[in-house]
Amino acid sequence: MRLLLDTHVLLWALGNPARLDSAIRDRLEDAANEILFSAASIWEIAIKARLGRADFAVRPEQVAREARMTGFAELRVSADAAAQVANLPLHHRDPFDRLLGAQAIAEPARPYTVDPLLPPYSELVELIE
Repeated sequence: MRLLLDTHVLLWALGNPARLDSAIRDRLEDAANEILFSAASIWEIAIKARLGRADFAVRPEQVAREARMTGFAELRVSADAAAQVANLPLHHRDPFDRLLGAQAIAEPARPYTVDPLLPPYSELVELIE
């Protein structure tokens, strides 16, 4: 299965895996699953870290490097996924989350998120606590 981590899930998986329940951690460690992180998440981290957001007090290039070293695959932002954003209903106005939703549809991949506004985009979205 292809799993696309939203930005918070990516940060927790790398820096604080205890925040994820054991079932989620097991799926992330299962070699049968392809774990994806989006270039859009790295962009989001870069912007929010620069703005001084405490929950994004990490270096974006370090997150990308650690994700790759962990075995996660980088999902680049394709023109098709970017265009798909125009087809999404306005359940969510955050441009990063909208792009992640569009990428999940375009790939396809099962998005893992902590954002309760994302599940209306697809039955594939898995909301985690």
